[in-house]
Amino acid sequence: MKSLKTIGLPRMMKEQGELRVFLPEFVNILTRIGLVVYIEEGYGSRSGYTFDDYHQGNDGVLMRTRQQAFEQDIVLVLRSPTLEEYHLLRPGTILFSMLHFSTRPRRVALLKELGIKAISLDSIINDGNLRLVENMKAVAWNGLEAAFNTLEKNWPGLISPDEEPIRVLILGTGMVGKHAVDAATKLGNIERNNQHIQNAGPGAIVLTVGRNLTYNPERLQKLFPDTDILVDATQRRDTALPVVPNAWIDRLPEHAILVDLAVDPYTLDTRPPVVRGIEGIPQGSLDKYVIFPDDPDWGKSIPPSIPTDCRRIVASCYSWPGIHPEACMRHYAQQLEPLMRTLVANGYDRLSLEGEYFERALYRGSLRAFLKSGQYGIRPR
Repeated sequence: MKSLKTIGLPRMMKEQGELRVFLPEFVNILTRIGLVVYIEEGYGSRSGYTFDDYHQGNDGVLMRTRQQAFEQDIVLVLRSPTLEEYHLLRPGTILFSMLHFSTRPRRVALLKELGIKAISLDSIINDGNLRLVENMKAVAWNGLEAAFNTLEKNWPGLISPDEEPIRVLILGTGMVGKHAVDAATKLGNIERNNQHIQNAGPGAIVLTVGRNLTYNPERLQKLFPDTDILVDATQRRDTALPVVPNAWIDRLPEHAILVDLAVDPYTLDTRPPVVRGIEGIPQGSLDKYVIFPDDPDWGKSIPPSIPTDCRRIVASCYSWPGIHPEACMRHYAQQLEPLMRTLVANGYDRLSLEGEYFERALYRGSLRAFLKSGQYGIRPR
């Protein structure tokens, strides 16, 4: 087995609002594990970090070009590189990233073709089927914070003491949905909630529904006229079908806000195809995560065949945790440390369900396990 000796940290070449980088203390941990860390020049500069912050006199931390960062034994980057950048990786490289195998068939096909030994951070699960690298709490809280900020700014009368409670309808009862309940009952922000209580505000009533209601269109639509904030936190079995068809949006009040926490893409040219959970809404980014109905960019991320006539304000972000970048990356570092130790000790090819706790979890997140699972190329039901 080839030992893993080097790791590359390339910059995420994403939108200007994407400020997340692994922090200097985590880079120090990687060197203590026994890795030489190749940091792309400029890494962390948009967040105020310099190479000296990472180096700290440590000979195991080197500044190199972007190409060299992609040429190491392991490449660690939070959000997936572009398909074009996959060609910068050498065959046999371990790409450690949020790869979302089940909804990115073209990505999976290219990784397989190039011989990349990928591990998807979002697929690393323990024996109880719980993700070990996740920030679901930040997804829910940051999304609801954006929604309540918008509601407060545009319709301040709705949160006055004389009004009825704000009504939030959450679709989905998984981990994100559970955190969304907590966030919604506290108006997306603890500070705002405390002030709201002091001001004798109307509070919030949160209703959460699962598949036994989302599969019942007549009953589900009856809830919409009384909904101020509609939250999509679903994990669909069939990604080809929306949970909320576009026409249903007109049943919501004019002031209603749609909160997109699932953030699935539109990939209609794949099998199976993937559509958004709420049909006809745009996908936001860290540069723009609140999108108004008359926004000229509304249709740019939506295929022409998707109806968009019915609109409300949308809160959507491809990477909700990135709104508070430093807290997010400190959280991920704590989760990644034992996984990195296990990966370096075992390598990729020896990962197995027969191994210890973290080894089993890493195996489940590997491209090798995904391809063996039968999910690749099969339409989910």
